[in-house]
Amino acid sequence: MLSRPVLPAPGDRDRGSIAPMFAIVALAALILIGLAVDGGRKAQATQTAVAVADEAARAGGNAIDPAGARGEGSIAVEVGAAVAAAQAYLAAAGVDGEVTVNGGRELVVTTTIQVPTIFLDLIGVDVLTVTGSGSADLVGA
Repeated sequence: MLSRPVLPAPGDRDRGSIAPMFAIVALAALILIGLAVDGGRKAQATQTAVAVADEAARAGGNAIDPAGARGEGSIAVEVGAAVAAAQAYLAAAGVDGEVTVNGGRELVVTTTIQVPTIFLDLIGVDVLTVTGSGSADLVGA
């Protein structure tokens, strides 16, 4: 005699189906939270990199010739002193950067900041690197 297969009761078909769905939704929520947190940290670090680069360039642009400042000649920026002042500002701020002079008339500062991740570390992204740049015209150089 053949036996008929036993069908599950109407309410039993969906039993346990919420567990995989919850796991998928929880994982998606964790990824979104991670992107928001680490993305916010990256945006903040970018603002800091740009601000420090601008301030370092401004510090370099203020390195004027002392004799010119006293009225003993024309006011001009000493290029070597400008580069040194910008590098000193970067060192004091604790930010890695590069100071260059374009054509003897423009001081360009480029900064690099590395931000350790919190959530993205779970998927193998340990560090986010951001850069910023600022420039100052060297008056009379």
